[in-house]
Amino acid sequence: MGRLTTHVLDTASGRPGEGIRISLRRVVDGVAQEIGTAVTNSDGRCDSPLLEGDAMQPGVYELVFEAGAYFDAAGVQTETPRFLDDVILRFGIADASQHYHVPLLISPYGYTTYRGS
Repeated sequence: MGRLTTHVLDTASGRPGEGIRISLRRVVDGVAQEIGTAVTNSDGRCDSPLLEGDAMQPGVYELVFEAGAYFDAAGVQTETPRFLDDVILRFGIADASQHYHVPLLISPYGYTTYRGS
């Protein structure tokens, strides 16, 4: 059975990104509609998959990571306005029977992602 998961690593501190709010959106005809939210746990992961079972459908999705609020809560001082605030990752799910893992490595001035396992 397919599923969508994520995790966040704070590369500036070398720790999991705990307490980051994540919104999941499905993009249909160019319009993104929120279909779920989660908050990362102490390991930087969500407690359950963001999508699974019948909810896991082929299509275009976005994960919105509220990185700016996370860095504010951690007391990280940055310039105003922040260089990075919400990080939006748009990606496609082609085969709903597979596991799609979309991690985020974040710092106040950069991020990277990849399709993990």
